[in-house]
Amino acid sequence: MGTEKFDITLDARMINHSGIGTNIKNMIPSLVEHYKLTLLGNAEILDSFPWSNETSIIDMKSPIYSLKEQLELPTKIPKCDLFVSPHYNIPILKIKASKRAVIINDVNHLVFADQLSLPKVIYAKYMINAAIKKSDKVITISQFSKNEIIKYTHVKEKEIRIVYCGIDNEILRNTLQEKSFEKIRATYKLPEDYFLYVGSIKPHKNLKTALLAFNIWLRKHPAAKKLVVIGLKQEDLSKDTEISKLCDQNDNIIIPGFVKDYDLPLIYSNAACLIFPSMYEGFGLPPLEAMVCGCPVIASNSASIPEICGDAALYFEPLNFEALAEKMTMLTNDKSLRAELIDKGYINILRFNRDRFAENLKLEFDDVITN
Repeated sequence: MGTEKFDITLDARMINHSGIGTNIKNMIPSLVEHYKLTLLGNAEILDSFPWSNETSIIDMKSPIYSLKEQLELPTKIPKCDLFVSPHYNIPILKIKASKRAVIINDVNHLVFADQLSLPKVIYAKYMINAAIKKSDKVITISQFSKNEIIKYTHVKEKEIRIVYCGIDNEILRNTLQEKSFEKIRATYKLPEDYFLYVGSIKPHKNLKTALLAFNIWLRKHPAAKKLVVIGLKQEDLSKDTEISKLCDQNDNIIIPGFVKDYDLPLIYSNAACLIFPSMYEGFGLPPLEAMVCGCPVIASNSASIPEICGDAALYFEPLNFEALAEKMTMLTNDKSLRAELIDKGYINILRFNRDRFAENLKLEFDDVITN
């Protein structure tokens, strides 16, 4: 084909979701550079990004996991060399793309099937297996996720490629220099001294362990620090009565609600540490974001987390809140340990820069298009 660029179409409807959305945002600048790129998604949202005028945008607002998306995807996806699904909600019907690639981040809907309704479990099981079977290229984001996909799906013979996520270190660090923490503190009514949790209220995110550990720590250090919980709103507490009770009984737990992405780096950098107690992650971006911002990390030793964080975190068993409280005490009392973790974090994040992510993704896309 000489210098002619391949045509790629990407389903970008989840661009503002956490995790998958960050991956989409990180891959688009490289795709724009190397391919003729078409994006499916909310045109108003996609037009707000600086690269929008270098892409073709097809307006598509049908919700993920819906019947409407399955009816709409075959009509919206144009003729192209490759269609990329960044999640397992692939088009089931025939599409005009010559090849398909899917990125499956994890299989938590299968692992935690007992926490979901039967229709959701049936949907996830069917769609994940269909995504693997129908796609010409299957990509996941960690060795842990690859092992889980093999364990929980029926499609064993398909090769699964690992492409680690990337984060834009430069953007995060520039944000630290451009903004004033005092303004951010005032905006979100943040305390001066705090531990930080970034995640949702979903059971596998294990917020309960962080709250129980904080209560233990607080009994030994009254009013010394607060716990800032980012990723949920006050109304989300109604989804879990136990978590709601733990939060309602403690004025030292701060839930600021929605936080803009570009305000988060300074919130990381001013925290005593990030507490990441998740029991299941295909990758886990918050610890890496914290490391970029010079925030030490205490994380559970579950799933992909040790694979991604390496030696740059303090680990604990995810349900052992007493062990977590001990790690919190260690980190706040030992300045040299804190400095060591920060330094190791700066080294660890070099494995996950956005350029390397983009380069590896391009290798996989070129491979599937040309073979």
